[in-house]
Amino acid sequence: MLAVPNTLEEAVLQAKEATKLALEANIGRIQVELVVPEIALQAQSLALEFTSLFEDPSSLKVIFPDTGAAALARRDWGETPFKVSDLGSRATSVETKISVEDQGFLLVRPSSVEVEVVEKLCDLAGDRPVVLLIPQLENVSVVGIGYAARQLRERFLSTLESVYYFKPLEGAAILRSYPSPWNVYLETETGYELIASEPQKPMGQTLELIFAKATATDGDDKQNNNVYSKKSGFFAGIQQFLRALSQ
Repeated sequence: MLAVPNTLEEAVLQAKEATKLALEANIGRIQVELVVPEIALQAQSLALEFTSLFEDPSSLKVIFPDTGAAALARRDWGETPFKVSDLGSRATSVETKISVEDQGFLLVRPSSVEVEVVEKLCDLAGDRPVVLLIPQLENVSVVGIGYAARQLRERFLSTLESVYYFKPLEGAAILRSYPSPWNVYLETETGYELIASEPQKPMGQTLELIFAKATATDGDDKQNNNVYSKKSGFFAGIQQFLRALSQ
């Protein structure tokens, strides 16, 4: 059974393995989502780790949302076997950032602001794999309720495969690691207990029903132990691993 990671380091190892399996399965549009505090601050360090998953680094292009982040990565990384670029700007379109030599793309922390450019990049990539590392696109799919938002979900967001998703909650966690289903856990005094496995990402009312069913059938004592747990081992290890990544 898929284990809930106790540290961020364990989560990253799981995410890398899930991404590797997805690339081997020729999944073209991959999302790696670590929904944890401060993870965005370590996007550059994580990106460098994930470059090792591509078979031919010389044909890989690592893409940052803006020129500043790309320039910072070039400075910090020095000479690399892969190329580093950005999504372009008003003066430079994303089309100019893609070449026929590029056989894989690692897109680092794209946000909802860049979603249209990200969609265009994925279209330009064609059959070449695109990995979205810790994307910040969730607000687009959750908050958007208009016609344009629905179109975006149907046309683009629905084509993205979340091969790894980890979101710790207060006393619970949601975890998906390809090819496993989406798992929901409650935290107990002895660890995490699996309470549901879903073929699709559990959200909103579905998630509420899962928690309600689990806590209603397990009794008041167990409910209190699970739902009101304040801190898991995962949070205890976050800061230590973030410091290690930044060294």
